[in-house]
Amino acid sequence: MPLNKPILDTRSFQQIRDELVARIPVYAPEWTDHNASDPGITLLELYSFLAENLLYRFNQIPEATFLEFLKLLQIPLLPAEPARSLVAFSTEDMQGVRVAKGSVVKAGEVGFSSQNEVRVLPVSAFAVAKIAEQLPEPGSEEEQFFEQAYRTLALDNASDTAPYVSRLLWQQEPGTAVNFDEAVDGILWLPVLAADAGSVAAVRAALAGHKDAPLLLNLGVVPDVRIDRDEDVHSPEFAERFRCPGNNSSASGPAVEWQIWSDLSADFIPRYRSLSVEGDTSAGLTREGVVRLRLPRDLDQLGLFAIDDPDAVGAGDLPPPLDDELNERVVFWLRAFRHDGSRFGQLLYVGANCVQVEQTVLAKGEFLGTGTAQPNQVLALVNAQVVAGSAVLQVEEADGWQTWQEVDGFFASGEEDRHYSLDAAAGTVKFGNGLQGLVPQIGQRIRVTEYRYGGGVAGNVAAKAIAKLQPSQPVKLANPLPAYGGAEAETVEQALERIPGELRRRDRAVTEGDFKELARLTPGANISRAECLPRYHPQRPEAESAGVVSVVAFPMQDAQHPAAPMPDKNQLRRVCQYLDARRLVTTELYVLPPKYRPVAVAVGVKVKPGYGIDAVRHWVELVIRQFLAPLPPFGPSGEGWPLGRRVHAPELEAAAHQVEGVEYIEGLQIAGWDDNNDLILLADGSVNRTTITLAKNEVPELTSISVENGPITLDPAAPGPLSPEQPDKPPVPIPVIKEVC
Repeated sequence: MPLNKPILDTRSFQQIRDELVARIPVYAPEWTDHNASDPGITLLELYSFLAENLLYRFNQIPEATFLEFLKLLQIPLLPAEPARSLVAFSTEDMQGVRVAKGSVVKAGEVGFSSQNEVRVLPVSAFAVAKIAEQLPEPGSEEEQFFEQAYRTLALDNASDTAPYVSRLLWQQEPGTAVNFDEAVDGILWLPVLAADAGSVAAVRAALAGHKDAPLLLNLGVVPDVRIDRDEDVHSPEFAERFRCPGNNSSASGPAVEWQIWSDLSADFIPRYRSLSVEGDTSAGLTREGVVRLRLPRDLDQLGLFAIDDPDAVGAGDLPPPLDDELNERVVFWLRAFRHDGSRFGQLLYVGANCVQVEQTVLAKGEFLGTGTAQPNQVLALVNAQVVAGSAVLQVEEADGWQTWQEVDGFFASGEEDRHYSLDAAAGTVKFGNGLQGLVPQIGQRIRVTEYRYGGGVAGNVAAKAIAKLQPSQPVKLANPLPAYGGAEAETVEQALERIPGELRRRDRAVTEGDFKELARLTPGANISRAECLPRYHPQRPEAESAGVVSVVAFPMQDAQHPAAPMPDKNQLRRVCQYLDARRLVTTELYVLPPKYRPVAVAVGVKVKPGYGIDAVRHWVELVIRQFLAPLPPFGPSGEGWPLGRRVHAPELEAAAHQVEGVEYIEGLQIAGWDDNNDLILLADGSVNRTTITLAKNEVPELTSISVENGPITLDPAAPGPLSPEQPDKPPVPIPVIKEVC
C-alpha cells in the first residue's frame, strides 16, 4: 500500500486569515472595517503568513527523528579512513638510531603513527636494473668495448650475449618508475651506500661490530600502482590480476630470494650468500611495504670486490656498473629475484631505513565502566572515528581479564560467545542481549587496552611533507611519495541516501545494483562511478559466462588523464576486498579498470549573426566534451557515458545544437582507433566517420576535437602512436658502455 505522509494541520494562509476575520465581531464588535486597506487586517494577514510557515515546519519530520530512525535500524555512519604512506629515515650516527613501532611523525599538524619499527642505519640504497639494449652499431667504439667484454668471458660472438644498460631507480627522484620486467636477468640489484667515499670503511666496521649484530635492514618498496592503458584486457594475465580475491589477497605473495655479494673468483665468477627475511609486508614486492633483512655478522669482509679487468665489470652475474662517484660509496651489494622466473614489474621507489605510517593516533588503555547484566549494553570510548579491528577490549571475569572479539553483528553469536560490536564513527561499544552474544555481568569491569583512531582527507599530504618525529631524535625523515587513501567520515545526509539501499541489499552483493552501489561506497577508494557487467569474463568478452560478475570502477579524479580517468591498483584492490567479503561464494568476481576507445571529432557550425564566433566555438567544444565524458554529472543522462554505447555523429550534432548562437551544423565527423592504434575502417577501406561501435566494457576517450565556423576543413583522423618492439634477450648480460663527451 502507499505510504502517505500524514498532514497534521492542513490550513492554508487564506483559511487562517478568514478564520481570524470571522472572530473580529466576537472580540471587537466596534471594529467594522474588514477591508484589506485597514491596518488591523494587514497585521492579521502578517500573522496568517507566519502561522502558515510554522504549520509547514510542523508537518515535516525533523532531523532528530531521522537520527532516531538510523539508531533504530542499527546502521551506523561510515567512519573516516586514514591516509597511508611510506617514510624513509636517514642518520649520521654510526651506531644507528632505533625508532619504535607506534612512533609519531608529523606533516605540519597532521600526525601519523608508524606501523613498523626500524633501526635507522647510516646507509642509503636504491635499485638498479639491467635494462635490455640494442646491440651497438657495427664499427663503432661502443661495439669494440662490447666485443672485448664478451671475449673476456670466453664467449664466441654477440649472439650469446644480452646487451643492457644500467637504469637507476633514484630515491631522490620520486614518481619516475623503472620497468624491471625489461631486465635481462630478472634481478633487482641494490647498492647500499655510505654518505661519502671516505666513510665506507667506518660504516662497514660499525655495522659488523655493532653490539646488536647481526642487524636488521629495513627496505621500503613501492610498486607503480598505475595501470597500463594499452594493456591487452583480454589476456589471461590481465584477467588473473584483477580477479577477486586472486593473487591480491595473498598474505605472503611470490617467494623472493635475497642475497648479498660474498665472494669473487679469479675468473670473475661472483658468489652470493642468501639472507634471512625477518618480515615482509610487501607480499613479495607486489605492493607497498617493508622488507626486513638480517645482515651477516662478517659484514666487514663482504659486499665489494675489486675487478682488475675493466672489460669484465657488470658482465654475467656481476652487479651492474655505476659511475665512479657512486661506486666509491658502495658498502655492499644486495640482489633479489624470484625462483619461479616472474619479474618485479614497474617500481616507483626502493630505499633503506623505511617504515609504513598511517594517519591514526594510538590511544592507550581506557576504563569504560562496569557490567549491568542487562541486554544491549552500550559504552562509549573517549575518541570517535575508531579504526575497525584495532580495539582490544577486555572484561574482568572470575578467572581474570578475558579478551572479547569484535564482530559486525550478533546474528551468528551464541549465548556464551564473548562478542561485541563497535560503532567506529561514534566510538561506542555494544554488547549482545544474552541470547545472541554474552553480556557483562553485574560488577564486571570493562576496559580497552588500546585502539587507534583518526583519518580524513587532511592526511593525503604531498611528497616530502612528513618531516618531523616526536619525540625528536638525531634522524632526518621524509615521505618519498604522496600519502593516499584518506577519506572523511560519512555525513547524516549521505547516510540518509544510503539507508534504503542498505535495507534492500543487507550488506550483500547479489544483484547488479548491489555491486554498483557497494563499489561506490568502498571506504577510502574514492570511486566516482561503478558499472556491473553480469556474466562478463575478461578473457571471453563475447560469450556469456554463468556465475561471473565484472565490476568496472572509475575514480573521482586522475591528474594525468582528467578526461579519461584511470583508477590505480590500490583503488581496485580496496574495491576488490570490499566486494569479495560481500559476494556469494559461487560468484567469480573481477574488478576491472575502464577501457577507453580513442575518438576524435571535427565539427563545422554556422554561427548566428550577433554572436561571438570564438565564444560559440568554445561552448560547442565544451558541450561535446561533457557529452562524451565518462564521469557524472556529465554524459547523455548525467551518469557518464554508458558502457558499450556507440558514439553516433547525429547524437553529437544534437548536443551541439543546444548551444545558443548555433544556427545550424555544417558537418560533423568522427574517427576512432582500434587496439593496434589503427584507424577503424569500413568494408571499402574508408574511415568510419559516423558511428564508432564500442565493446561492452568500453567508453570513448575524446583525444582531439576541432570546431570551425563553416564547413569542416580539418580531418579528425590521425594515426595513433605505435608501441616499440621489445628486443630479444640473449642469455649472458653484457653492459653497453656509452661514451659521453
